[in-house]
Amino acid sequence: MTSAALYARVSTEEQAMEGYSIGAQKEILENYCIAQGYEVYNVYVDDGYSGRNTRRPGYRRMMEEMPEWDVLVVLKMDRIHRNTRNFMNMMEALTKQNRQFVSATEALDTTNAMGRFVVSMIQNIAQLESEQIGERTYVGMREKAENMERAAMASGESRTMGFNPPFGYRLNGGVLVAVPEELEIVGGMYSDYLSGKTINEIAEALNRSGVRTRRGNRWNVHNLRTILHNPIYAGYMRWDGVTFRHFAKAPVDPVTFNSVQRLAASKVRDPSKRAASSVPEDDFEL
Repeated sequence: MTSAALYARVSTEEQAMEGYSIGAQKEILENYCIAQGYEVYNVYVDDGYSGRNTRRPGYRRMMEEMPEWDVLVVLKMDRIHRNTRNFMNMMEALTKQNRQFVSATEALDTTNAMGRFVVSMIQNIAQLESEQIGERTYVGMREKAENMERAAMASGESRTMGFNPPFGYRLNGGVLVAVPEELEIVGGMYSDYLSGKTINEIAEALNRSGVRTRRGNRWNVHNLRTILHNPIYAGYMRWDGVTFRHFAKAPVDPVTFNSVQRLAASKVRDPSKRAASSVPEDDFEL
């Protein structure tokens, strides 16, 4: 009996739009296999992943397990890839292993030249649609960033661009709020760095005292450097070059933050990478 690998995917962008959910895709694919007499080897799912690249755990595991199944079944071609080159690379890998590809809702025959041409055209259309979605999303996010400070000043509350708040902050109903005990630790990091301590020395001191990151990990050069360069701790948020105020409590003022950026930049060996990313030095209460 033909063994089938079923693949279902929905991206973060598509979750807010009309389309097939993961559950609906799985149900249709399983019914299709029953009708075709296929035995389902496994169902591979990528929930919240874009189809523009192959950095998807379900997809990668499916391709690694290719020797175990005979045919790959998807609801539509754009569920498996939204990039023509990636799709054709996948088809080449399937052909080398004598595996078949089936789109349950599209009548495609990839065993002849005309079928392969149609597949290529559909993939080009899918890639175009994906890029257009990305462009519209980018424009909307940038407009949101540009309008966010005005909205915050009017309401006295700071909403975010939909990110996971860093150490020192939480979200309460979508509003950025401070975690005082964590911000006190952050303020100490900035003071220690300006006093001449290295990032390694600061991390070691925090670890010795039992202070951990929000996830319970030890401090190191990488996570501590991220904090020292994040403008959120000086009262600002930044998205794609747009810098705007937030109105949650900040542990340091812009002058202190900019001093840390200049000091860090002065320690970079490559002169081309010494530009300090500063924030406006407005006077406002911490």
